[in-house]
Amino acid sequence: MKRINNDLLASVDSSAIQLPQYDRAGVKPGIVHLGIGAFHRAHQAFYTEAVLNQFGGDWGIIGCSLRSASVKTQLAEQDGLYTLVERGPEGEKFQIMGAVQQVVVGPEDPAALVAIMANPQTQIVSLTVTEKGYCHDPATGNLNLSHPDIQHDLGNLNAPKSAIGYIVAALLARKESGQSSFTVLSCDNLPNNGEVLEKVVLQFAKQVSAELCEWVSAHTKFPSTMIDRIVPATTDSDRADLEAKVGYRDEGMVVAEPFTQWVIEDKFCSARPQWEQVGALLVEDVTAFEKMKLRLLNGSHSMLAYAGYLAGFETISDVMTEPAFVALCKKFMDTEAGPTVKTPDGFDIEDYKKQLRDRFANPGLKHRTWQIAMDGSQKIPQRLLETLREQLASGGSIEVISLAIAAWFKYVSAVDDAGNAIDVQDPLAARLKSLCDSHPNTSERVAALLGVKEVFGEDLVGCSAFAAAISAWLDAFAKQGVLATIKQSFSA
Repeated sequence: MKRINNDLLASVDSSAIQLPQYDRAGVKPGIVHLGIGAFHRAHQAFYTEAVLNQFGGDWGIIGCSLRSASVKTQLAEQDGLYTLVERGPEGEKFQIMGAVQQVVVGPEDPAALVAIMANPQTQIVSLTVTEKGYCHDPATGNLNLSHPDIQHDLGNLNAPKSAIGYIVAALLARKESGQSSFTVLSCDNLPNNGEVLEKVVLQFAKQVSAELCEWVSAHTKFPSTMIDRIVPATTDSDRADLEAKVGYRDEGMVVAEPFTQWVIEDKFCSARPQWEQVGALLVEDVTAFEKMKLRLLNGSHSMLAYAGYLAGFETISDVMTEPAFVALCKKFMDTEAGPTVKTPDGFDIEDYKKQLRDRFANPGLKHRTWQIAMDGSQKIPQRLLETLREQLASGGSIEVISLAIAAWFKYVSAVDDAGNAIDVQDPLAARLKSLCDSHPNTSERVAALLGVKEVFGEDLVGCSAFAAAISAWLDAFAKQGVLATIKQSFSA
């Protein structure tokens, strides 16, 4: 079966598959994106593709992987083309995306990537590198100067490893060549992600020189964004299914739900695509949207992932077939996360919560609990702990949040209810497992894990009510298992 590429594009059935409506050869790159995984290709590239289709412009994307060459391998033979498959309850929709013009791999030639970012043609450097890619302390937001990649980059700025190092190296090159700066656009699930990114970039730049730090601060913009679309990892089964339906092979395809949302702080130092004309929302302040999404969607997602995995469910849609989990999710939204968010004027919060639960239950998406469970030490502070702190301050309920943290504590022990090993993917995995192993007593284990300041800060280790609630859930899990505990405690 032939791979999708420029030559094959002319023979694709445009009545069944949406094709690029512009001359790809005539488009110059204006965006460099760090972290070109499935999410970017289904979200920011989706909006940019819509702009190119409707308005044209030099907004081609150069995608960059800072680790693996897998996406480059997938897309190089396909001339950057790939298929976006939207799966919803009503069926599937296919679109071939052409916005990605090239994929480069940082470690193969770091200086070349810095040069691409430093090219005056680059107006925007965006990134989806996940929370851990910011090399910061999630509890404080400060750059982790002892992080191995940051240590390396400070001594080898001509050949960086981290996203922060690449950004600063490119900004330094722009400054030294007398060029204008570019906008740095975070698209990761972090509260105030633009502010977080600006803080760590300036802290790194200051280590290079005070003059560079001042120049970056004066000339570079870091808009905050809120991004929302469920994009599960693509499987071999997905590729085979697409091939059978469309008649070509696509190694770079991505799968997503129909729903998509992008809220962007309108703060750019250079030109940008007309994203607001194709569905994105440009606003003065993204905080309300961001907090609502992080606490209601992402907080629920993490809770369902840890508890669902331990209960034996492979995907989130599987989890949502169990009425007790649906009730658990609803209670979390209604009594814990919901009361801590202030909704934008005219926004129907009850409809939003129901919509989220319906999205979680979408059987077309096979979003694995194990995938969502990755990097909990980086995600939990913003997804769950800020809600927790507000509930503690107001005397509100912390029942479900405590269950979620207990499930995470059980998960990072790396052994499930059946005694099987869990492949825990987390920057702190070894340390967390060691704390679990060395503290078999429940209350002592809880105290030890709450003492991980990078996650819980300074304030939660001494919160006896929180610790007691976590311990109670862990004891219940040990006695009867996670699934039985949730069924007993939460009825539909």
